[in-house]
Amino acid sequence: MSRIGKQIITVPEKTEVTVEGNIVRVKGPGGQLMRTLPSGVSLIILEKTIELKLGDPEKVALWGTSTAHIKNMIAGVNKPFSKQLIIEGIGYRAEVSGTTLTLALGFSHPVKIPIPEGLKVSIEKGTMTISGIDREAVGQFAAKVRALKKPEPYKGKGIRYSDEIIRRKEGKRATATA
Repeated sequence: MSRIGKQIITVPEKTEVTVEGNIVRVKGPGGQLMRTLPSGVSLIILEKTIELKLGDPEKVALWGTSTAHIKNMIAGVNKPFSKQLIIEGIGYRAEVSGTTLTLALGFSHPVKIPIPEGLKVSIEKGTMTISGIDREAVGQFAAKVRALKKPEPYKGKGIRYSDEIIRRKEGKRATATA
């Protein structure tokens, strides 16, 4: 049995959840999200609560995953998710122009990445904030940006999450030869 799957989800005010077949739509003050439920998982909407039922006992993992996705959808339409990335290194910088993120990361050319629809990117003194109502899209885009220049362990240069701790290594020592 899934501990997450059998939890009952409460729907806050100003949030509307509808089901059409196996498609779940969540509408709130921040926007609207849609997701397809896997087969074997059904959704029951009561007044201000939602309960997911498992039809096929072999799909227990999908039961908990579906519950977590719906919780994230409800949380996202009420308060956007955000991730902060820190850009560290001499000459490393980022700027947003329209729907394109341009990064100078020490390569011979600037790296241009299109910003996915529904996400907002803001940059302030070496800190990049990615926010949006879809938790999965925010995390995926943040991981994509971080993967361009992962932080290195000697000087700490690169792109890292704000809560990430980089274990620093000691460099080579100069030894005196006699």
